[in-house]
Amino acid sequence: MSSLWFVPWILVKAWILPLPDTVQEQLNEGIGHGFDGMIVYVDQAGEPPEFYAAGWHDRKNKIPAYPQALFKIASITKLYVAVATAKLVKDQRLSLDKTLADYFPELAGRIENSERITLKMMAQHRSGIPNFIDHPDYWKNPPKNKQETLDYALDLPADFEPDEDYGYSNTNYMLISDLIDKVLGYPHQQYIKEEILIPLGLKNTFGSLHEVDIEEVMSGYYVGLEEDFKTEDTGLMLATAEDVGKFLRALNDGSVFNEGEQEIYSSIYFYEHTGLLVGYQSIAEYHKDIDTVVIQFNNTTNFDGYDWNLAEIIYNRIVQLVRNKKNS
Repeated sequence: MSSLWFVPWILVKAWILPLPDTVQEQLNEGIGHGFDGMIVYVDQAGEPPEFYAAGWHDRKNKIPAYPQALFKIASITKLYVAVATAKLVKDQRLSLDKTLADYFPELAGRIENSERITLKMMAQHRSGIPNFIDHPDYWKNPPKNKQETLDYALDLPADFEPDEDYGYSNTNYMLISDLIDKVLGYPHQQYIKEEILIPLGLKNTFGSLHEVDIEEVMSGYYVGLEEDFKTEDTGLMLATAEDVGKFLRALNDGSVFNEGEQEIYSSIYFYEHTGLLVGYQSIAEYHKDIDTVVIQFNNTTNFDGYDWNLAEIIYNRIVQLVRNKKNS
C-alpha cells in the first residue's frame, strides 16, 4: 500500500467509492471532489438522449450549469480537421504523400526533415515536429496569435525521425489547418461548417469565439485562480455536448463520410478524443460494446494531472453506470 502515499487521497476516494445509482449523482459527486461545473451527454442507440449538468456555469454570477451551454472543445477539434482532410484527399485537393516542404516551402529550413515529412505523417502524429506547447516559454509568455504560436515550434531539433515513432503534437494540426486554408483559399472553419456541420444538422458548433454569444459559453477556471478564462480566444472550436455527441456518432457509424472517405480517415486518425485547455477539459468517446456515445465536459483544470485523472475516474464511473443499466 505504500505506493498510495504518492496518489492524492481524493483520487483514491473517487475511485473506490461505491457507484451511485444515477449519472446525476455521479456528477454531483464530481462537484464534491472540486470541479466547478460539469456537463454530460449520453446517447444510447435506440434510446432518447440523456442530458446532465451540475455545479456552476458561471461561478462569480452564480449561474447554475446547464446541458445546452457552449464549451471550448480544445483538441477534439482535431477530429473535425481530420475528417476535412480525408474529404479533401478524396477530392484530390490534398495528397497524403506530399511533404511539408512541398506545401510550405517557406518553412523548409525551419522545421527539421520537412522534405521527408508527409501530410499523412502529420495527420498521424508521426512527423517528429515538436509540440509548440512544450517550448519552455510557451506558458511564461503565451503566444498572442497564430504566428507567435508557430514560432514556438520552429528552429528546433526534431523529436524523432519522420515515421519512426508516434508523438502527439498540436503543431501538426495547426499546420494542417493552415494548409486547408491555403488550398481552399478560405478558412477551414467554413469548409467544416459546409461539409460536416450543416449536413449533420449541427447548429450549435462554432469555429471560433467570435461567432458565439459569450454568455452561452461555460466559464472556465484554473485551480487557485479567480479568473474566468472563457473570453480567451484559442482559435479552436466550441460546441454543446449534444452536438459533439452527434458528430461522434456520425464519425463512428460512418455517416459523416461520403463514399471512399472513411477508408482514408481510418488510415490517418482516431475515432475518439479528449481536450484540455486552461479552464476546459473534455472527453468524447464511443463505446462499441453498448453502442453508446458519452461526452463529458468540466470547467476546472490544473496542469499537475490531478484534475485530469479525476475527470477520467468520473467518466469511467459514468460509463460503468450506463453499462450496468443496459445489462440489467
